[in-house]
Amino acid sequence: MRQKTIDPFLNFIHDSRSVGIILLVCTVSSLLLANSSLTKSYFSIINFELPVNSFLHLPHTIIHCINDGLMAVFFFLAGMEIKREITTGELSSLSKSILPIIAAIGGMVIPAFIYLLINKNTLYVHGWAIPMATDIAFSLGICALLGKRVPIGLKIFLTALAIIDDLGAIITIAIFYTAAIDWLYLGFAVLISAILYLLLRLNIFNYWNFILGMLLWYCFLNSGIHATIAGVIFAFFIPASRLNTIENYLHIPVNFLIIPLFALANTALILPATITSVVNTSVSWGIFAGLVIGKPLGISAATYFTVKFKWATL
Repeated sequence: MRQKTIDPFLNFIHDSRSVGIILLVCTVSSLLLANSSLTKSYFSIINFELPVNSFLHLPHTIIHCINDGLMAVFFFLAGMEIKREITTGELSSLSKSILPIIAAIGGMVIPAFIYLLINKNTLYVHGWAIPMATDIAFSLGICALLGKRVPIGLKIFLTALAIIDDLGAIITIAIFYTAAIDWLYLGFAVLISAILYLLLRLNIFNYWNFILGMLLWYCFLNSGIHATIAGVIFAFFIPASRLNTIENYLHIPVNFLIIPLFALANTALILPATITSVVNTSVSWGIFAGLVIGKPLGISAATYFTVKFKWATL
């Protein structure tokens, strides 16, 4: 009897579509809570101040812990998957690995250009970076929801594209929107990265690598650049022989804890009483056109011309 109870649960966990289902449920739940009588309570929970000493310069609210802390683990896992594909998989050749890079650039430039066209000569012109980013968690969640109908090669391509897209958005924000970058912390981050690279070359891998990884995250957190970038950087300093083992440890907590928490905390949008108050603004049209038209157009066009001119192969 106990085995019959456990089997469906295990099947759900190992079903690739389960991540997409949970993500969808959490997103809908978050929207319902944000637009119900529980709005105030819900926002007070996700913005709850944690008893963290300000001297430590750590995330001090639940939503910051999720976005700056837990999502770094998500990016660490995604980064390891990409490294594995670059090392021995679908992206192992230069002609294949360069394609998601160019596609991601197209998927950032065209949305920003469309936004600028719509919002030129307005107060909203400086928001051109908004439609550049693709939310990697939701992108991969949709792929997971489609299950085996999405070829593995396409999933890998989209994962690589989404990571590069997110990194591009982080770098753009750091250059154009960050008021002040703490160069001391950024310098320490570069130094730690150099040490991790040296350890990788010397084939040294133990718990000290993870301590350095956490220090890398802390330095980026306080540098003014989004801390999740540390997860991707650290992933590329993991020896190829250890990737599968670490990925297996992280898949369940990332898929069934971190991604749901991210969705619950970041999709709590309060919908306006009248849709016209949103539709009638150029910033809304700029974001909508940039994401819905510009993003697929940029990715598709960049991919098409890259393959056509034989700079890369599918």
